[in-house]
Amino acid sequence: MSLNKPEMILFDVDGTLVDSVPDLAWCVDRMMERLELPTRGEEKVRNWVGNGVEALVRRALTDQMDSKPDAALYARAYPVFLELYADNTSKRSYLYPGVRKALETLSKIGYPLGSVTNKAEQFTLPLLEQLGIRDHFRIVISGDTLPRKKPDPLPLLHAAEFFGVQPQNALMIGDSVSDVKAARAAGFQIVCMSYGYNHGEDICDSSPDAVIDTMTKLPRLLP
Repeated sequence: MSLNKPEMILFDVDGTLVDSVPDLAWCVDRMMERLELPTRGEEKVRNWVGNGVEALVRRALTDQMDSKPDAALYARAYPVFLELYADNTSKRSYLYPGVRKALETLSKIGYPLGSVTNKAEQFTLPLLEQLGIRDHFRIVISGDTLPRKKPDPLPLLHAAEFFGVQPQNALMIGDSVSDVKAARAAGFQIVCMSYGYNHGEDICDSSPDAVIDTMTKLPRLLP
């Protein structure tokens, strides 16, 4: 399908631009070892990511998506995870195939690009820098930049205001139902990647405007 020509494009980070699960899973398992609890493994972590590290730590401690761990245990675990992840933000993470080329192509065409993620700024900016794509984005909105994060539309609307673009003329690129909900609430068009993190669910079930399997196909969707 063809989209309406956007005046700006926003990109989610984890599961869209970057496969960050190898680092996140390593940190989860080292955290669990320090707490003398069972490790969880990369396969489980891949289904748990996408809602920020607070949610990831809760899920790791309970081994479930939506349960709350003991408050005292969480209070011990969370700082451990932050310490580990600060030193392991991009040691094992990597850009998905086609991401660098697509960003370079879109930048050369002249599209204003931004990034919006639920990852905290202290991890987002180093990750984008270390993987060599930070300079493509005129704005980076992290999970703690604003009072609310995705699936709330606030981060997307903030970016639209920054670029001086009406929401209906903006495009979000993501990988999860959280991205779709945020885009729909903000009035953005939304394209999702088939390979990302969506808690084991098919992203097509969330009815984005398009689903692609590699970022190199994105420029071809644009008028």
